[in-house]
Amino acid sequence: MSNKNATAVLDAKPQPGFVETPYVKDLTARALGYLEAGFPVHLRGISGTGKTTLAMHVASTVGRPMVLIHGDEQFATSDLVGGEHGFRVRRVRDNFIHSVLKVEEDMQKSWVDNRLTTACKYGFTLIYDEFTRSRPEANNVLLSVLQERMLDLPASRNGNGGYLKVHPEFRAIFTSNPEEYAGVHRSQDALRDRMVTMDLDYFDEETEVYITRSKSGMKNGDANKIVKIVRGLRESDVYEFAPTVRGSIMIAKTLMVLNASADKNDQAFRQTCLDILGSETSRIGSLASQARVKEFITRLIDEVC
Repeated sequence: MSNKNATAVLDAKPQPGFVETPYVKDLTARALGYLEAGFPVHLRGISGTGKTTLAMHVASTVGRPMVLIHGDEQFATSDLVGGEHGFRVRRVRDNFIHSVLKVEEDMQKSWVDNRLTTACKYGFTLIYDEFTRSRPEANNVLLSVLQERMLDLPASRNGNGGYLKVHPEFRAIFTSNPEEYAGVHRSQDALRDRMVTMDLDYFDEETEVYITRSKSGMKNGDANKIVKIVRGLRESDVYEFAPTVRGSIMIAKTLMVLNASADKNDQAFRQTCLDILGSETSRIGSLASQARVKEFITRLIDEVC
């Protein structure tokens, strides 16, 4: 079986620590409405906007088992549908006449269904994360699945080739980064036309504070300060890459380990902000741009705290 896409089914369990603010509840309700109406949902947004987490949450709310696929440049259609892997050996020993030993061997390749076929067959919820990282030709098989609700299967599938009628409970949720991101392919217009695309932006401040608190265990006051610093940097124009809620979480978790607080006089706090936010926003920048970012972070710490 292909190691990168072996069929594994996940239970539809609520995610521990998942934060539901009015913003998140609105997104969830809209996505569930489209799925119930029979349309696949496409969550599109830049890194750090919670696409995969929201997709998992929506799928768990649907209540059906789910299968997860991560887009891959090396994917072929067989990585979605299935293929022949390994061999099945049948050996027959005939020793009816004691002086004659007859041995027959028959070797056949074994077909293994991959995740798309499994989801279509049993009515599971498919989450195809970063689907535009797979080449467009690998995703062509999805066109008939999403439109005609039929999956085209190779004739080599244990003699059961032809078409598989998609289970009525089958649902599909896709996520992707914008097309200008490195390693992202332009998806077919025919495929995008079969989805309802929901563009995700950065979380609102309330949601970012709740997420930071939930992921770190930090008290509300310090979490508020950290989020204000990160959002202040995001609203500036001094960075190469915009800081996300991940930066807030990383700072908060580190402070909890160091037993430090979001106080401008706490040197551990100041250095943590400089290290994490400098790393997140200036990965390939010049020394001058990195210095400019750190100077701005220092000013934000003094203003917020």
